[in-house]
Amino acid sequence: MSGGPAVRVSIESSCEKQVQEVSLDGLETYVPPLSMSQNLAKLAQRIDFSQGSDSEEEGTEGEHREHEWVKQEPEEDDATVKFQPSLWPWDSVRNNLRSALTEMCVLYDVLNVVKQKKYMTLDPVSQDPMAPQVLQLISKKKALATAAQLLQKGAEKLSKSVAENQENRRQRDFNSELLRLRSQWKLRKVGDKILGDLSYRSAGSLFPHHGTFEVIKNTDIDLDKKIPEDYCPLNVQIPSDLEGSAYIKVSIQKQAPDIGDLGTVNLFRRQPKPKAGTQPWHVKLEAAQNVLLCKEIFAQLSREAVQIKSQIPHIVVKNQIISQPFPGLQLSVSLCHLYPPAHKHASAPFGHKRLRLAGPMAYDKAEIASLQQGEGLLEKIIKQAKHIFLRSRTARTIDNLASRIEDPQIQAHWSNINDVYESSVKVLITSQGYEQICKSIQLQLNIGVEQIRVVHRDGRVITLSHQEQELQDFLLSQMSQHQVHAVQQLAKVMGWHVLSFSNHVGLGPIESIGNASAITVASSNGEYAISVRNGPESGCKVLVQFPRNQCKELPKGDVIQDAKWNHLRGPFKEVNWSKMEGRNFVYKMELLMAALTPCP
Repeated sequence: MSGGPAVRVSIESSCEKQVQEVSLDGLETYVPPLSMSQNLAKLAQRIDFSQGSDSEEEGTEGEHREHEWVKQEPEEDDATVKFQPSLWPWDSVRNNLRSALTEMCVLYDVLNVVKQKKYMTLDPVSQDPMAPQVLQLISKKKALATAAQLLQKGAEKLSKSVAENQENRRQRDFNSELLRLRSQWKLRKVGDKILGDLSYRSAGSLFPHHGTFEVIKNTDIDLDKKIPEDYCPLNVQIPSDLEGSAYIKVSIQKQAPDIGDLGTVNLFRRQPKPKAGTQPWHVKLEAAQNVLLCKEIFAQLSREAVQIKSQIPHIVVKNQIISQPFPGLQLSVSLCHLYPPAHKHASAPFGHKRLRLAGPMAYDKAEIASLQQGEGLLEKIIKQAKHIFLRSRTARTIDNLASRIEDPQIQAHWSNINDVYESSVKVLITSQGYEQICKSIQLQLNIGVEQIRVVHRDGRVITLSHQEQELQDFLLSQMSQHQVHAVQQLAKVMGWHVLSFSNHVGLGPIESIGNASAITVASSNGEYAISVRNGPESGCKVLVQFPRNQCKELPKGDVIQDAKWNHLRGPFKEVNWSKMEGRNFVYKMELLMAALTPCP
């Protein structure tokens, strides 16, 4: 075995932990092992940074450490070879740290020397001055002068070219803008001028105003300065009487306290701010054409106001037309023309009036006569004003009745689809809590220009005038009839029999508004009877008839004295209706019928 090769044997430390304490009951407490950070700190504490790193020191240190290792080991026999330990594993780390510290110290000293200039100064090395070269400077000066002349000539040619290009560009911009103008407006060339047309003659207008504008080239800009962003090479010149803005104001004014304010409408009023990217000439021409349109429409309205024959003549004063469609209602149509601040008002002559259009597309005599027989523009406006007034008054009447009368309730459902001359509203008269039982009164009001057509549920049609009192009286009579119809429907539900029913009673006091309604119902066994009479002005009157055997006092004139007639009903007795319990008329009647109904 001794002659064989050496074999390396790895010896691992025992995994058993060191016993720290043994208790009396035999329980052993072990010392916890060190963590990696604790082990690293323990090894770092063994480093001696004060020792040198030279070879001699290393040799001495090696010998010293070897001596220590030898002292620690137990003395062996002289025959055994002494163990030579290797260097300490943290020597390299210590040596590198010491070398880094040395270099940092040297760098610190060099920086102090250079910065503080106490030990060393740096001066530039002086050079010998060169001899002046006069000939070279003269040749360079001549070359620079020649180059300057060439550059100046080129700059002049370039400025001329830029000016020509700007002029050509402005001419091209003018032509392109003129092309855009021609695509939207009618233009024609008269001599050296370009004229345009603002009138509606191509659409059949007979207004005598010429409506001509002139297209001019904008030369107010300086080519040497920067061109603004809103620059337009084209401008238009319109007649002085078409400058500014105009609109037609239609207002309906009240002359009675019962009519609500119907407001004012401004027609053909343009928006104050144009859209982004719109050319100035387009905005100017649109405003001038709108002024021309308003003047033409107002001239037509003024001519019709003089020609139309009505009970109350229409009044035309300057730029205002006054009409009275209904008593207490005034319709005003005004032409409002707002001139620019720097404009002086001047009236331009309208010229000769064209009586007809020429050409193959002109109207013949029959077509012109048919057009003249049609309804005029002012008549349409008056009819619309009448309809608006009548619709507002109808809505106000229904609202007043709904707020004043709580029982029965009246409801109005206005239609969203209406005509300019006609509107419809559905009126329902119901009792609170009995909407499914009492559906007898349903009215359809068709509001026209001068009258109101009322269509009942059964198809009957009643025509009312524009008078508010007539509509109010009709609705009150319908509300009165609703109470009687409600008793009829309730009697069917409660099992009572209807003995008589009438919407127009001929007996009793005469009603100033419509007629009174009455109904008589009897209980299921015929012992009790209830008679109800309801009028628009007189109100409700309820009578109850009891059997003769339950009457304490019979009238003295009673001729039936035999006992066999005791099961017949006796005289009627009036019910104090105001002291009855209940929230409305139908609920009180239900309680009364329930009290008189015999138990099964």
